[in-house]
Amino acid sequence: MAVTLVTSFASSSSRLHFRSFSSSPSSLSSCFVRFQLPSRLRLAFAVTPLYCSSRAMAHTIPQATLGLTHANSVDHPKISFSGKEIDVTEWKGDILAVGVTEKDMTKDANSKFENPILKKLDAHLGGLLADVSSEEDFSGKPGQSTVLRLPGLGSKRVGLIGLGKSASSPSAFQSLGEAVAAAAKASQASSAAVVLASSESVSNESKLSSASAIASGTVLGLFEDSRYKSESKKPSLKSVDIIGFGTGPELEKKLKYAEDVSYGVIFGKELVNSPANVLTPAVLAEEASKLASMYSDVMTANILNEEQCKELKMGSYLAVAAASANPPHFIHLVYKPSSGPVKTKLALVGKGLTFDSGGYNIKTGPGCLIELMKFDMGGSAAVLGAAKAIGQIKPPGVEVHFIVAACENMISGTGMRPGDILTASNGKTIEVNNTDAEGRLTLADALVYACNQGVDKVVDLATLTGACIIALGNSMAYIHLVMSLQKR
Repeated sequence: MAVTLVTSFASSSSRLHFRSFSSSPSSLSSCFVRFQLPSRLRLAFAVTPLYCSSRAMAHTIPQATLGLTHANSVDHPKISFSGKEIDVTEWKGDILAVGVTEKDMTKDANSKFENPILKKLDAHLGGLLADVSSEEDFSGKPGQSTVLRLPGLGSKRVGLIGLGKSASSPSAFQSLGEAVAAAAKASQASSAAVVLASSESVSNESKLSSASAIASGTVLGLFEDSRYKSESKKPSLKSVDIIGFGTGPELEKKLKYAEDVSYGVIFGKELVNSPANVLTPAVLAEEASKLASMYSDVMTANILNEEQCKELKMGSYLAVAAASANPPHFIHLVYKPSSGPVKTKLALVGKGLTFDSGGYNIKTGPGCLIELMKFDMGGSAAVLGAAKAIGQIKPPGVEVHFIVAACENMISGTGMRPGDILTASNGKTIEVNNTDAEGRLTLADALVYACNQGVDKVVDLATLTGACIIALGNSMAYIHLVMSLQKR
């Protein structure tokens, strides 16, 4: 309320008088209140009441970023990948990484390698490779690695990276790429090459996907989120040669695809890592709009504000958002190929709680993980990461809708309470027994909206409940796939 204070001094008096000239709560004019103090001091003040609906009150508080924190601008290094077919002893660069299985590390009676590539490399290095692997007890097990520095030779460093008993799955080759990235970061290498000691173990049919997995692992392994650190080292790796997996335009296309997907994953990781005082619903919507601008030839953005969501009767979603000072933003990106017919329409719906306190059923006690609840927008991060990758790859024949109901689940007098009954945009009523079950409330209206876009399939991604961690573990994603949804 606005207060005007008037004081005056006069002779002393022993009585205090209070008079109100206008105290009607229905009046929007100033209420004039006078205190008659001892006559030496007189004061009067005018009070102007500010009448706001309780529903709107939570969203009327302007605020700067809490803590005045801003993410540092980071340019992710672009790595040039290429396929080569050359003799490994002739390769010149900073680090040559050799992926080896436990079988590859077999040695003869003279402690010399039996594997042809390792034998040739060891001879080129004067026996150093065999000596170091024995001294460091390197046997090729998963997670093992050893690096030799070789001044004066073509490769400044040669590294052995363990692949276990065999390397046949994409995850094994991705792990190889991640190990190459780690070795390159440790040595500040700007160029690297990757080769398998037993490249013949990879079939011609799987060489493209294996090389793609190596490239993906390298990009992801090189990533380090340093946006909120005062000091950070910038990776210097600029080129990676993948030896023995083929050459030509088909391989180059596959490697480019792996890069595009990996940078989409990194974008999603950066969104998840951003603290809730920086990544508010408005900022998440802004990031989505930036994607649409970046890929404006194939992508459009429609960001709905609170009033527009009310017009669509999204009572379930808006109830979750009602307690926060940060207003909700409903995000809808659409990818349409620039040419050719659309054969399939797909919707990706992600849960977008930029912070989840639990509401009145607040997260308390050991294991509640409230300090990690910036992660509760992980579903939306995956969706927007996919949008970035798809905008870059531009797949033909498919129209994709990326939908996020972004908001916070907080506590205030305007928030939903246990026992409240909400009405979703399809007319269904919902009784709230626990305000910490907010994800399904936001997703309810988001899924109705997705179905109204006339899509053929919907994929719903969410950090929905801790029970999934108990059931499936930390490494398993929970994805709800609704097939062939009909418009209702």
